[in-house]
Amino acid sequence: MLGPVILAASRSDRMRRLISAAPGTKQVVDRFIPGETVGDIVPIIEDLTGRGLELTMDVVGEDITTPEQAAAARDAYLELIDRIKDLELGPKVEMSVKLSMFGQALEHGHELALKNVRPVVEAAAAIGTTVTLDAEDHTTLDSMFAIHEELRKDFPQTGCVIQAYLFRTEADARRLAANGSRVRLVKGAYKEPAEVAYQNKHEIDKAYVRVLRVLMQGDGYPMIGSHDPRLISIGQELARTAGRKLDEYEFQMLYGIRSDEHLCLAAEGHRMRVYTAFGTDWYGYFMRRLAEKPANLRFFLRSMVSKG
Repeated sequence: MLGPVILAASRSDRMRRLISAAPGTKQVVDRFIPGETVGDIVPIIEDLTGRGLELTMDVVGEDITTPEQAAAARDAYLELIDRIKDLELGPKVEMSVKLSMFGQALEHGHELALKNVRPVVEAAAAIGTTVTLDAEDHTTLDSMFAIHEELRKDFPQTGCVIQAYLFRTEADARRLAANGSRVRLVKGAYKEPAEVAYQNKHEIDKAYVRVLRVLMQGDGYPMIGSHDPRLISIGQELARTAGRKLDEYEFQMLYGIRSDEHLCLAAEGHRMRVYTAFGTDWYGYFMRRLAEKPANLRFFLRSMVSKG
C-alpha cells in the first residue's frame, strides 16, 4: 500500500527537498493550499462563504523547533482572525489548529501549547467563532484532550478531532459526546502502528460508522469529516435516526477535493464546512493529502510528467 510509504516520506528532509523542487509540485499544492498569506486567502474566504459554504481555516506548519516559532504560529492565527473580523464573517469561518504548531513537542510543551493557543481561542470567540483542535499522532492525544478540556471551561464551543482508525476512539467519542462537545470525526491520516490502530480500510470504515453512531446519539455536535459518498449517506441516515435537525450536525471536506459535492450538500440545506489550509510550510499537510487518496498521487505524478 502506498499510503504508509507516503506518510513515511512526509517526515523525510530529503524527500521534502526533492518534491519541493519537482516541476509539477506547485500545480498540485495550489489545488489543496490556495495561498501562502492572509492576503492570498481572503478572496477564497469571500468566494466560498458567498456560495453558502462555511470554512475552517488551517495555517499549515508543524515542524516547530523553538518557542519563538510557536509564538509566530500563534500570531499568524491572530492576524487571520483580525482579517475575518474586518470581513464580518466570524460566524461563518472557524479555526483549526494543530497543537504541534504551538510548541506541544518542545520542553514543557503541554503548558506552552496551552499558553499559545488560548489567545487564539479568545480572539475567535470575540468575533463570534471558535477553534477546533486537530488530532495528530496518537502520542500527542492525551495532551490535546487535556488542553481541550481546559479551554472548554471558559470556551465550551471549542472543538476537537477524533480519528476512527485508533482503537481508543470509540471510548473517546462516548466521553466527548456526553460532555456536549463539538467533535470532528475523520478516518485518520498519520502512520500509526498496528498496536494502536486499524490498518485495513474495511475495518477503519466500520470503526468510523460505529463512532459516528455514538456521536449522533450523544449530546454533542458531530462534524462528519469525510469525502466518502457511502459514509456521507450513512451519516445522513444516522442523523435522521437520531432525530437531529440539519443545523445540529455538519459535513466537512477538504478544499480542492469533491468541490461540487460541497455545493450540492449546501444546496440541500446541510451545513457544509470546507477545511481550507494556507501558508508556506505546506509539505506535511500536502503529503498526507497524497497518502489519503491514490487519485491525488496519480494527479501529482501526471503533473510532474507533463511539466518535466
